[in-house]
Amino acid sequence: MKNTQDIVEKHFDAIVVGTGITGGWAAKELCEGGLKTLVLERGRMVKHREDYPTMNMDPWDLPNNNELSREEKKNYQKQLRVGWAPKEDVKHFFVNDLEHPYQETKRFDWIRGYQVGGRSLTWGRQSYRWSDLDFEANLKEGIAVDWPVRYKDIAPWYDKVETYIGVSGEKLGLKQLPDGQFQPPMDLMCPEEDLKTAMADKFDDDRVLTIGRVAHITDTNAQFEGRTPCQYRNRCWRGCPFGGYFSSNSSTLPAAERTGNLTLRSNSIVYEVVYDDTTKKATGVRIIDTETHEKFEFHAKVIFLCASAMASVGILLQSRSERFPNGIGNDHDQVGRNIMDHHY
Repeated sequence: MKNTQDIVEKHFDAIVVGTGITGGWAAKELCEGGLKTLVLERGRMVKHREDYPTMNMDPWDLPNNNELSREEKKNYQKQLRVGWAPKEDVKHFFVNDLEHPYQETKRFDWIRGYQVGGRSLTWGRQSYRWSDLDFEANLKEGIAVDWPVRYKDIAPWYDKVETYIGVSGEKLGLKQLPDGQFQPPMDLMCPEEDLKTAMADKFDDDRVLTIGRVAHITDTNAQFEGRTPCQYRNRCWRGCPFGGYFSSNSSTLPAAERTGNLTLRSNSIVYEVVYDDTTKKATGVRIIDTETHEKFEFHAKVIFLCASAMASVGILLQSRSERFPNGIGNDHDQVGRNIMDHHY
């Protein structure tokens, strides 16, 4: 992927903020739709294959059995609370908690990765469809506002995404867990097979054990441009040089680049959406270059905020104007409340 810091053109058809899973998808769809698209990332550039420094290292190549030293653990005090991140082999894909602190009234675990690809490089890849049990739950329980869509409305989009990224899994015909467009499921381990058999013997069909539905290519005959099937190396979150697991870096951003419509700029913190009180439209974004500390302004007809739940909300709250004195879209003082980032 080509990274462009010196951008002469300041006007684009669309601007996408963030390069994680959502930002990568937005970039792909917009660029393939013919729109000249500027993609902005606050973190450093990470190129597929080139910038995965530990991708081929064996366990004995890593110090301390892949554990961080006591001194390094101080840099990730909050993220280490979850028990799985980061480790020595992937610490470069997680932010330093001391350099990027946040306050919490009560515990809030926030995993962050500031680089091109964002958390698509380190996510767990579990990929499931919501069913109508999910879309109708709050209506049945009398909580909040009913969803404006149902499973049948979203199903074609699930098909589109799964077909493109490659999701391995087992079709079960369960109403609470809709089947999808699956790659062949990975094999269960022997203890898992024994457990599955025992469950089938002891219970009726109401208890089922199945392999996780995960964004990995497993079909050796499948055709994915620039990507090959999973090699089962168990080094996924280091950055997969084969592209066996789905990430923005291996999939959607290269697809956007192939169109010739993509302009990617890293080290660019978006701090405000520009709003025109006359036209009553958002017209662009303002950024700070993290290396030079210069400020720039870019303009577009369409703006996608895909900077994660927390950062996107932060940008909205900072985007004040005469029309939106408390931040864009915040007439009811709800922007920044009731947020869920990733959950565990």
